[in-house]
Amino acid sequence: MAFFCNILTPKLSRFSKIATICLAIIFLPNLWSLPALGAGSGHSSGNNEFDAGHLIIGHMLDAHDWHLFDIGKHHISIPLPVILVYKYRPYVFLSSRFAHGSKSHKGFRLVPDGDYGSKIARVMHDGVTPDPDAGFILDLSITKNVFAIFIASALLCLIFIRVGKSYRKVAGEAMPNRLGSLLEPVIIFIRDQIALSAIGPKQYERFLPYLITLFFFIFINNLLGLVPIFPGGANVTGNLSVTLVLALFTFFTTHIMANRAYYRHIFNTPGVPLWLKLPIPLMPIIELVGVIVKPFVLMIRLFANIMAGHMIILGFVSLIFVMGNVNHFFGFGVTPLSVIFLIFMNFLELLVAFIQAYVFTLFSALFFGMAVAEEHH
Repeated sequence: MAFFCNILTPKLSRFSKIATICLAIIFLPNLWSLPALGAGSGHSSGNNEFDAGHLIIGHMLDAHDWHLFDIGKHHISIPLPVILVYKYRPYVFLSSRFAHGSKSHKGFRLVPDGDYGSKIARVMHDGVTPDPDAGFILDLSITKNVFAIFIASALLCLIFIRVGKSYRKVAGEAMPNRLGSLLEPVIIFIRDQIALSAIGPKQYERFLPYLITLFFFIFINNLLGLVPIFPGGANVTGNLSVTLVLALFTFFTTHIMANRAYYRHIFNTPGVPLWLKLPIPLMPIIELVGVIVKPFVLMIRLFANIMAGHMIILGFVSLIFVMGNVNHFFGFGVTPLSVIFLIFMNFLELLVAFIQAYVFTLFSALFFGMAVAEEHH
């Protein structure tokens, strides 16, 4: 790709060449994956018809292994650790023991949970029938999304440790490397346009490390979710559990660092008539509802936008094979249009990946700013 860039545009900047290569890494595997999807990677309805629902919803859900590709009817995947606690006894083994749900191990088995997902259940002696009297099973397994979070976290640590070392090479003078030069404008943007403007010059430094970490964590996971090959392809920020935890981090940080004026405004809002406070505490109830709604909005916004983008991209891919099941000429006819929209949506999702990280970080900073704002008389 870099070779063609040099031939076609000799004066192309180095940054543009790197960006072109990165875009090719993201988009080309999407096009290469089309035949594999059409060959039927287990997403069939039982009569050799392509099941778009299993493909799309299956991508949205978490899994106990990391599926890579299929060779015929053989699933090639990376097994992940299964960690269970049942009746105060731990069970640790790899998910490959389940053989993609066809076998049981130590009395446990992957059983269907609805039409698309699966869960680990205790089975009876036949190794197939779920035990209705099994009781509660605590599942602490390293699932696909958890493993993807580990990868993104390790990547973040690797990047920022390397950038931090480059600043310490020359004593008394900041000399970033190329990676540091790329990240420095983004960090300054978060500091000046998000933290400083939303929180204020007196308090923003207390929250800046969290805001920078939050932004880059969401942004990197959004980008990795667009890459359909390992270590990408996991729907981390499109998972409601992940966005819930991120929203809870912001929620607890807000209320732990809040000052007295913030709580006084919630329970005794100044300037509000007394009849809105007593005998029915109408305004405190409204304020408490607002406290709960704020992190809920953060959680839903990130989850819905990322999930919708993934569903649209997979929908364009599925359209080729859905039309191909109707007629081969329909499948070939709709392929160019689907590929064009697929590339367009990937470009759009790159923008969405940045915007959603920015919006989540900005609203978190706004909540922090309201929590530490000084009371004006």
